[in-house]
Amino acid sequence: MKIILAPMEGVVDYTMRDLLTQIGGIDQCVTEFVRVSDRVLPAKVFRRLCPELLNGGKTRAGTPVALQLLGSDPSVLAGNARKAAKLGAPSIDLNFGCPAKTVNKSKGGAVLLDTPELIYEIVKAVRIAVPSDTPVTAKMRLGNKDKFLAMENAQAIEEAKADGLTVHARTKLEGYRPPAHWEWIRLIKEEISIPVTANGEVWNWQDYQKCRNISGCDDVMIGRGLIAKPDLGKVIKHHQADENVKALDWQEILLIVDRYLDRVEQDIAAKYVHGRVKQWLYHLQREYTEAEVLFEKIKKIKEPSLLKLALYGLFE
Repeated sequence: MKIILAPMEGVVDYTMRDLLTQIGGIDQCVTEFVRVSDRVLPAKVFRRLCPELLNGGKTRAGTPVALQLLGSDPSVLAGNARKAAKLGAPSIDLNFGCPAKTVNKSKGGAVLLDTPELIYEIVKAVRIAVPSDTPVTAKMRLGNKDKFLAMENAQAIEEAKADGLTVHARTKLEGYRPPAHWEWIRLIKEEISIPVTANGEVWNWQDYQKCRNISGCDDVMIGRGLIAKPDLGKVIKHHQADENVKALDWQEILLIVDRYLDRVEQDIAAKYVHGRVKQWLYHLQREYTEAEVLFEKIKKIKEPSLLKLALYGLFE
């Protein structure tokens, strides 16, 4: 049973992966997508989006990180997958689920679910390109506008020799609106023989249990649930083992957000720092009422130094 931290563009970056895996309960991460179009990217691009390549493909906590590629040209994706594997990526994941309009306009992400034959060619080309001991997986939604091709896409991914499939249990058109259709994951799982991981609407231990029961999947990928409750993976693991666990309180969360602020300030331009911190606080509001209060206090602050003071109630 694995808990996998989902790839969330602009949210689950290297720093977030590092902090969350140090808390514990996460067995694998997937990078934000590396977007490829017409050439093999230089090593510096892979290392910028996946600095874990310099640490054996793992976070500092020892959690392996799959490198995700997004594109639509089989040969170009194959070349980039080969390069990523040579750089030390433990596994390659292919993005067939991104709902972003800018991505879909360039024939990437969820729009590819309208063409199962192209998905087959992409997975096949990547599988051939990388060493046999480097797993190749894919992540898909149930479809682009509808679920009509869900089974065909899953079967195409299996037939192309993928080692596993993660299914976000909604279509692109459904976005992130509840519910997640876990029953569709069970239908897919019954039709293919490769491991299937469930994804979507897991916010707590009860959701996790329900997702596994309905989908029939052992492994679960969690994105927003882990951003809103950073110790969710750890809580789930302790419940599985019938062990008591003390959830992180707000003061502990605040210290982690403070560390995030420090790290992000080192990694990106100052004008973007406040946006990243506010984005995380926005997600934390779901679990912590204190985050809602703090978010209201800092939503107009743009200076990182003032943000830090505000975190500890030293700036009003």
